[in-house]
Amino acid sequence: MNFNEKDILQIEKKGISKDEVEDQIAIFKRGNLKVNITEAATEGKGISRIEATEKHELIDFYNSEKSKYSILKFVPASGAASRMFKALHNFSEEFDPENDELRDYLDKKGDADLQRFFDHVDKLPFYKHAVNKAKKSHPDYEDLSHDHHHSILVHTILDQDGLYLSNLPKGLVPFHKYDTHISTAFEEHLFEAAKYITVDGVARVHFTVAEGDREKFEAEWNDVGERVEKSTGVKFEIHYSYQDPKTDTIAVTGEFEPFRTEEDTLFFRPGGHGALIENMNQLDADIVFVKNIDNVVTEDKVQQVADHKKLLGGKLLKVQTKVYEYLEALDKGNVSHEKLDEIQTFLNDELFVKSGSDGDMFVENLKHKLRRPLRVCGMVKNEGEPGGGPFLVKDSDGNTSLQIIEGAQIDNNNPEQAKTAREATHFNPVDIVCGLKDHKGEAYDLNEYVDEDMSFIADKTKDGKELKALERPGLWNGGMARWNTIFVEVPVETFNPVKTVSDLLKDSHQPA
Repeated sequence: MNFNEKDILQIEKKGISKDEVEDQIAIFKRGNLKVNITEAATEGKGISRIEATEKHELIDFYNSEKSKYSILKFVPASGAASRMFKALHNFSEEFDPENDELRDYLDKKGDADLQRFFDHVDKLPFYKHAVNKAKKSHPDYEDLSHDHHHSILVHTILDQDGLYLSNLPKGLVPFHKYDTHISTAFEEHLFEAAKYITVDGVARVHFTVAEGDREKFEAEWNDVGERVEKSTGVKFEIHYSYQDPKTDTIAVTGEFEPFRTEEDTLFFRPGGHGALIENMNQLDADIVFVKNIDNVVTEDKVQQVADHKKLLGGKLLKVQTKVYEYLEALDKGNVSHEKLDEIQTFLNDELFVKSGSDGDMFVENLKHKLRRPLRVCGMVKNEGEPGGGPFLVKDSDGNTSLQIIEGAQIDNNNPEQAKTAREATHFNPVDIVCGLKDHKGEAYDLNEYVDEDMSFIADKTKDGKELKALERPGLWNGGMARWNTIFVEVPVETFNPVKTVSDLLKDSHQPA
């Protein structure tokens, strides 16, 4: 690839090398690689269903053991709220209350979310604020028609001289309205974290945010911190990080040439949430809970969520204790055949890590398989169409392990692979607890456990021109592909994402 001197300087400024960029271009030419799913992970075959007695035991175990560990909650929070308000943006551009009727517009659109928005807009946490602002900017507001009210409200919610909510980071959009205050997803994450990661009266929470947004989050903490700490009786240590520019990836044209901007510079794009594995790698913690910014509930419903977080944490600590015991025994040597068989059975039955015996390398092979970061992932029953989720996957070396696989990674042109995908019974709600250190207390280098072949190529546009973009292996997909993994069923009530503004009208986001 012929890069000019200006290109080389731009590449080096990002902290990457020319060789890395050429490797990325080679991935574009190769195309997306599909995974080999051998079975859908289902209850009893890769997914554990914890009964009530064991649930309480795991929660008690977590509560009794957590003070021995450095625990942290990791929240990817760099997403903008623009997608959340996409339907409202379309409405604001298309609907003219002078010439259109709202009922006709909604019937024509057939958008259930948009219909729900207009039916129950008064239940949104920012409704009164929007109405008050609308009345100030439209003195004749009270005299206007119902359709005019809705049009003005939408513009007030979106526009720069209104609430400008779609310009906010998603974590700072008002989510819940209480009698005394309105809370954002940021605040709800803190309230929830206090319930299960507090050690010695302190809860540590790490948010990955977009550059330029940190000050906004810090300002929000200044506004709500005293209230949250008083309400929970917990002190918070809040940290932030940005997605490292060196994880950005080159974009290319349809002919696999580097895509150039109108200023004739190379165009790099953020490498997707998979790039955050490096942010996680920098954390100083033994145990890390991972949860997306928009997946929160109101305070009156948070205890069930916290209990299941503790359940997952208890499961991780139980299994990790066993892994440590086995690794220490293997390090000492002279392990009996019975013990070796026990370890092999544990790998097969508990971690679903399966491969043939390696003869003289058998003991080293066991060590290699045990000495990996460990994660326990909550899985929710799929109540809709099967899609990406938990599967048993065979790699190029013939080894089988549990993986979280997205639909785009599956070869649906292969009838057998498509059939296996349809057999999935659960999906991944990004409800994960991670063990980041080995039996000697040494932190794993998480970059060593990424499957780079799970990168993903997508079609995008820039300045009206089509391009191909490269996303790094997803944080909980290829980014954790070589971790040891356990799947545990959790109730759907623990999964309450806000993908559209209308999701805020669901019961889980309406305080009792």
